Amino acid sequence: MKLCKFCFPSNEPRVGQLVDERLLPLKLTGGQYRTLADILEADDPLEVADFLVDRRGAVGLDGVILRPPIDRQEVWAAGVTYRRSRAARMDESAAAASCYDRVYRARRPELFFKATPHRVVGPGEPLRIRTDSRWSVPEPEFTLVLASDLRLVGYTVGNDMTSRDIEGQNPLYLPQAKIYDASCSLGPCITLAGSMSPLSTLAIRMEVQRGQAEVFAGKTQLSEMARTFDELIGWLGRDNSFPHGVFLMTGTGIVPDEDVTLLPGDRISITIDGIGTLVNSVVQG
Repeated sequence: MKLCKFCFPSNEPRVGQLVDERLLPLKLTGGQYRTLADILEADDPLEVADFLVDRRGAVGLDGVILRPPIDRQEVWAAGVTYRRSRAARMDESAAAASCYDRVYRARRPELFFKATPHRVVGPGEPLRIRTDSRWSVPEPEFTLVLASDLRLVGYTVGNDMTSRDIEGQNPLYLPQAKIYDASCSLGPCITLAGSMSPLSTLAIRMEVQRGQAEVFAGKTQLSEMARTFDELIGWLGRDNSFPHGVFLMTGTGIVPDEDVTLLPGDRISITIDGIGTLVNSVVQG
């Protein structure tokens, strides 16, 4: 089952079940379940969502606006979890090369705060590149959706935008390279854990288009990850709490070549099997 947030023009966001090109609204008029996050907190989110579906109120996707599937959760991210990511980080900064190599091999993973909800955009909304960066790239990431007790309840597509030149100057600049307004996108939906395809077979694809031209295309698989989801979740929860739940981006195995940087007007498409395609345009300033 796929859940998303949507709205009609000028209306408040609602929650719905995504079935092909239709949305079945969920009846959240009161009681225990008022938001998408409330459903994700349930003992069995799939059962609750199925019970709340209004099967007579189906609407087409062409008549609604999809919103990022987040309420009050934080967004965190893991770094250097793919060999390709390690190589890219080492290439962008000779001074920090040994640091990234050690992180890739270490028992403790790299985990960092990425975004609060107001910095997250949804399907079709513009992502930003920093005004003080000359080398910005998208990072397509399989993203875990965790309840407040860190149960894995679903999955979504994430884009962890990065200013590679700022990060390459000094690893201590990582927050500035990663955390800024509209630096993160999520969507188009959350596929609940109980209805996801076998993870070992899933592929991640990304395309960047500039006008009619393809600037970059890449593909990877979850099987290329050097760490397990249980491992990342376990470290994230050490001495930390998430009362509203948390999204955890699990790292990227697709990194554009060094001569590729995003420009205003570019179009980024990220597709993950079993979830869907997240599309965003690019703006600056």
